[in-house]
Amino acid sequence: METTSDMPIRTRPRTQDIVVAGGGIAGLALALAVRRACPGATVTLCDPRPAHPARSPRAVAVAAGARRFLGDLDAWQAVAAEAQPITAMTITDSRPEDAPRPVYLDFAGEAEPGEPFAHMVFHDDLRTALAERCTAQGVTIVRDRVTGFRLGGGALLAEAATGVLRARLLVAADGGRSRLREAAGIGTLARDYGQAGIVATLSHDISHEGRATQHFLPEGPLAILPLRAADGSPRRVSLVWTTSLAEARRLVALSPEAFVAALQGRIGRDYGALALEDVPSAHALRLVLPRRLVAERVALLGDAARTIHPLAGQGLNLGLRDAAVLAELAAERLSLGLDPGDAETLDAYQRARRFDALAMAVMTDGLNRLFSNDTLPVRLLRDVGLGLVDRLPRLKRSFMRDAAGLAGRVPRSFTR
Repeated sequence: METTSDMPIRTRPRTQDIVVAGGGIAGLALALAVRRACPGATVTLCDPRPAHPARSPRAVAVAAGARRFLGDLDAWQAVAAEAQPITAMTITDSRPEDAPRPVYLDFAGEAEPGEPFAHMVFHDDLRTALAERCTAQGVTIVRDRVTGFRLGGGALLAEAATGVLRARLLVAADGGRSRLREAAGIGTLARDYGQAGIVATLSHDISHEGRATQHFLPEGPLAILPLRAADGSPRRVSLVWTTSLAEARRLVALSPEAFVAALQGRIGRDYGALALEDVPSAHALRLVLPRRLVAERVALLGDAARTIHPLAGQGLNLGLRDAAVLAELAAERLSLGLDPGDAETLDAYQRARRFDALAMAVMTDGLNRLFSNDTLPVRLLRDVGLGLVDRLPRLKRSFMRDAAGLAGRVPRSFTR
């Protein structure tokens, strides 16, 4: 069995079927999915982070389809007990001074009977579960960064600080500012939003009851997402607060008491008394769309394949859809004794994933533009639109299934 390694790569003469550059959730899921579907495949994952980094309080939303995929990989079971189901969502449209916040759209229900349309889970818990499953399944994990590559001899040579790996397919899962995407000559369409997303975790007095709330404010969307508290109670939330860059810098510099006061001025007191559990941090937001998802023997995955606005919480779920689709295609080729990095495989991956990613990017970008606008005619139009959707159960159901990752063309592992 292959295991985690902190030894230098050096030059390994044996050609790997797949080298994954980047050990985030999407990269780990892909490596694990290929090995589970095709145990004879040689898969190496390169990531410079230590095996047990300091734990971050960052939380992520896992839609129902992605949760099924993670369950199929035997990774979800390790985090299920701490995961918080999202069973309802409220959408408001208001100004900061409005009280109370008028609710224009309210979702309640399940993706399927007995199945919440999403769960909230801590990012590092999920990443650790996937890394442990990768090791158990025989994925080689090397603590090094792939910095570049070159083609030759019907394969690809992935270059790292401690050596070279020969591979039939290189998966660039190295984040939104992917060096490997640039090395592959894949151009991008990019735009800075002029906004930052403030993330923080808070405890509170009044139960959230599994409800997520999205407040659309003129400065940007503010999401309150339910989490399980350390004692298992429904009294912890994850905050994703989008505002201007200057305002974000001001807010994160406040004392904890002043930050909480500013937040309650935006969301009211529906959660009772709030208290910060960590230090708020701000992250500049960009839209990045690659002109293509593949190059010769290279496939982009996760944030390297697109970076979108976080207002719909779909970035992670798109990456897991990437992983599921590419794993299915690669495993099928490998099981037939064929090349997982050939043009046919990569073309099929691009066809399967390009439109989905583009549609989500356009949708989130459009919603951010529409709701970050305080012009009265625009406010009236969008509020009437939200009110109409709220009165159409079939349309609301369609939106819920889309948010759950179960609409349209989905990977086989999302349907189980």
